[in-house]
Amino acid sequence: MTDRTLDALLADLVIANRILAHEGVLDDFGHVSARDPHDPSRFWLSASRSPELVSRADLIRFDLDAKPEDLGGRRPYLETIVHARLYAARPDVQAIVHHHARTVLPFTITKRPLRPVFHLAAVLGESVPVWDSVPEFGDTAMIIGDSAVADSHARAMGSGNSVLLRGHGATNAEVSLAAVTFVAITLRDNAEVQAAAEAMGDVQYLSPGEIALTAKMQMGERPLSRSWEYRRARAGFGGI
Repeated sequence: MTDRTLDALLADLVIANRILAHEGVLDDFGHVSARDPHDPSRFWLSASRSPELVSRADLIRFDLDAKPEDLGGRRPYLETIVHARLYAARPDVQAIVHHHARTVLPFTITKRPLRPVFHLAAVLGESVPVWDSVPEFGDTAMIIGDSAVADSHARAMGSGNSVLLRGHGATNAEVSLAAVTFVAITLRDNAEVQAAAEAMGDVQYLSPGEIALTAKMQMGERPLSRSWEYRRARAGFGGI
């Protein structure tokens, strides 16, 4: 018997890879995963391929220590542990994106905090924390390759949905693939708009009240469904 729930999730996981590649959030590197709908101690992530090329045959199920169930000759991403330990730390999280969007990078290497400046970006919260591995681990190859580093990264995100990685990129985590796709794209967009606005002069950031009220609205079913449908179509998965 076909498991329609799982089939639908894995189809959406392939689409999320293609959307985020098409939108320029994921390039040759970066990855997106989804928690298994039947077993919260497992998640699905592609084998090591560029996101724009990911297909259903590339998807592998892992446990929360990043151990694969069946590699079948495929090679996992070097940073699979990022997803595993974040799912372990955050039972509420159902989907994760790790990326290196170029507009975000300046906010990982300066003292300028990334803060929401337009209404859609309220979903990011009042500011996005920056994680730096150096205080705990010294010089590294600047990837997250083991559990200790991955757990530190997860702690830095806290209860929010985004964390920046110094000189590296960002990670987003949310309650669904549609939600995490929206957050990852919006993080990229807010970084671009904020940098442009700050170059012009004083900026009026969103207030805490605006952030709370607007984020609740934007993360509702109707806005997320509309955004997902639009991004699917732009990535070539539209329909009548």
